[in-house]
Amino acid sequence: MKVALMVAEKPSLAASLATILSNGKCSVRKGSNSACSVHEWVGQFRGETVRFKMTSVCGHVMGLEFVGKYNSWDRVDPAELFACPTEKKESTPNLRMPYFLAQEARGCDYLILWLDCDKEGENICFEVMAAVSESIHNVHSNRVTYRAKFSAITEKDIKYAMDNLIHPNENEAKSVDARQELDLRIGCAFTRFQTKFFQGKYADLDASLISYGPCQTPTLGFCVQRHDEIQTFKPETFWYVQVSVGDTPEVKLEWHRVRVFEKEIACIYLNKVKEHKEAIVEAVTSKEQVRGRPQALNTVELMRAASSGLGIGPHMAMQIAEKLYTRGYISYPRTETTHGVVRLLQPSSEFGEEAKAIARDLTHPRKGKDAGDHPPITPMKLATRNELDGDSWRVYDYICRHFLGTISRDLKYRTHTTKFRIGGELFTATTSMLIDPGFTKVMTWQAFGKNELVHQFAVNDKVKISDVRLVESQTGPPDYLTESELISLMEKHGIGTDASIPVHINNICQRNYVAIGGGRTLTPTNLGIVLVHGYQKIDPELVLPTMRSAVEQQLNLIAHGSADYRLVLKHAVEIFRLKFLYFVQNISNMDILFESTFSSLSSSGKALSRCGKCRRYMKYIQSKPARLHCPTCDETYTLPVKGSIRVYRELKCPLDDFELVAWTNGAMGKAYPLCPYCYNHPPFRDMAKNSGCNNCPHPTCAHSLSLLGVSSCMECERGVLVLDSTMTPKTWRLVCNGLCDVIVNCFADAVKVTVEADSCEECGAQQVTAVYKQEKSPFKDEVTEKKGCIFCFAEFIPLVEKHKAVEMRRNHAGGRGRGRGFRGRGGKGGRGRNKAPKDKMTQLANYFV
Repeated sequence: MKVALMVAEKPSLAASLATILSNGKCSVRKGSNSACSVHEWVGQFRGETVRFKMTSVCGHVMGLEFVGKYNSWDRVDPAELFACPTEKKESTPNLRMPYFLAQEARGCDYLILWLDCDKEGENICFEVMAAVSESIHNVHSNRVTYRAKFSAITEKDIKYAMDNLIHPNENEAKSVDARQELDLRIGCAFTRFQTKFFQGKYADLDASLISYGPCQTPTLGFCVQRHDEIQTFKPETFWYVQVSVGDTPEVKLEWHRVRVFEKEIACIYLNKVKEHKEAIVEAVTSKEQVRGRPQALNTVELMRAASSGLGIGPHMAMQIAEKLYTRGYISYPRTETTHGVVRLLQPSSEFGEEAKAIARDLTHPRKGKDAGDHPPITPMKLATRNELDGDSWRVYDYICRHFLGTISRDLKYRTHTTKFRIGGELFTATTSMLIDPGFTKVMTWQAFGKNELVHQFAVNDKVKISDVRLVESQTGPPDYLTESELISLMEKHGIGTDASIPVHINNICQRNYVAIGGGRTLTPTNLGIVLVHGYQKIDPELVLPTMRSAVEQQLNLIAHGSADYRLVLKHAVEIFRLKFLYFVQNISNMDILFESTFSSLSSSGKALSRCGKCRRYMKYIQSKPARLHCPTCDETYTLPVKGSIRVYRELKCPLDDFELVAWTNGAMGKAYPLCPYCYNHPPFRDMAKNSGCNNCPHPTCAHSLSLLGVSSCMECERGVLVLDSTMTPKTWRLVCNGLCDVIVNCFADAVKVTVEADSCEECGAQQVTAVYKQEKSPFKDEVTEKKGCIFCFAEFIPLVEKHKAVEMRRNHAGGRGRGRGFRGRGGKGGRGRNKAPKDKMTQLANYFV
């Protein structure tokens, strides 16, 4: 029996698809990477019985990166990034996705791809094909690989897609490859250069990264442009004549001149009006008006509505919409499903009555803009408030009501306009009456405001004037851009796609370029303003939307097969390379703005620890990114992100004489000592940059991994549990020096804990000695000092606060040999023991020789 491998974009989507396609009769097993499941069943395909295997990826399988040394900020000139080699690497190495796909593809005859129906989905198709190319023979053949085109996770849509399979579109996939490469080369080159340049000079930037992006920066440009309009706005005083006529209630009239900007002239008009006691009705008109029902909902409109109406940012709105989509509540259905959707919504306690009324008088929806990848967003399954969390329900409720609004009648109302003449001056009064609420019965937030005709006047009627006054006012500046307005500008100028627009807006917020205020307004920070103004002084095209819009047009030509991928990429990269070189040559124009806005490193921060070169105090810069700056040597040393820094007992690093500092990530978080110089310039070849003393293999330093390491971590492969010496006395714990958060609390109230040279015969961990005062001894025989393995010694096990740690240690150690295995005492087996450290300072060059 032949086998067909199916691949969806997410595990939850794979489960839904498998349930539909197998009619609920599939078996499920966990994949080898634990993140993805494999659903199996037997069915019909191309007129024969086959065994289906449905699994998934978790987004992109591969990501584009620079090769080798070009990933280093210190070793490579950013200008080289425009021409250096790139390579595809696994997006999430821990998932081992290519291996998992190749493993599942063995013995398969067909590949059926169920990725999202957009350009990114098309690109992932070819990533999957590349991963299984060794397992499935001739995978690029149209007789082997198929592509499902679907817009909703409903039985009807999915089975229709299965019966009408197409083939992957390589041109669309290549357009995504081109965009990825452009964004990588351009973004990294500009970001690395300006981050190093400005962070090396200024202290209060409050940003860990000063990034540039071909889409991100024009997005910021729109926000700063509005800010500039507000700052340069000069209010003007104006006057207008306000007249009220009639009694109980009075009717305020609108002056046909609206306003004048000279008070003397306004007073002349006022006096002319004041000469009369009555207003003469010159004309009365009545006209029926229509407010059209909304167009079908697309992704951009949903983001706009979520931000302006629901107070939910576009990034969060898209995450919620994606969750609703994968759970089958909403989708992108064809227009012929309209009647079915209305019937689906009728049982709702929220908008069921409106759905029933609309079903009796169905109106065809207005045509919207076709983006080409999906039809409009529509509800596909009825939900209740109890099924969804707060924000998810609000988004779902909006989508349902918007859909019902698109097939409702237009709103109709009648306007009555009365023209009055008073001493040669014309005034008008306009009232409105609702005829048919139409779509606003379900979209209640757009309900008609006025619904009464206060007075009915006839031509030549004389109406008593009840009040005449001159009102003074001022013109006001525009408001800051809202997220909704920014989305509209990005769509208008072709900045980003419907999927990437929320990402770009989220980026400028996270980079501290803009702050979100009341009403989801976007206020640029000093850093955002100075950056945009700096680009404008050097090369305005770097921040204008025209450059990215032109690039997007070229990428669309690739997608349509009418432009060569390599030529478009080469042309765009060369343009930005030349712009980068010009930017570097003229960076002083931007630096002038930074100099007038931010504080220099030498004038900022507070004295903290001594420099190992000049022995003077270095200053601690706490704003992002945290740094130590030596004003005497004019050198800056980066520190760990987040957490806090303090002086560590005024102890010194034996290699370079710099005073050690202690980093801690909160009272209960990880902590370790570090040497500022070693942290930035690792002294050993196998010591990673940005490592603390708990990763240093120095054989004699009392704070190094060699003397304080106890055992390999039970949670992660590369981590080592190291005795934390930074805590207060009588508080002892082992902390993983890797990426995981394992912390083992132990030996409470001990006055001293040391790590010994000899290891445990059972598990290979280093033995420790714990010393207590007589009255605090936890041992039954009241001995004050004992030595043993923290994981295996019976009298130590109760002293480990996290007993689970002992159990995990036994389960994962795998017996002898899983200990640290690098004591380094006496010169044997020491990691880095026989390798001289890199030159740090001349007098220490041969420290170990």
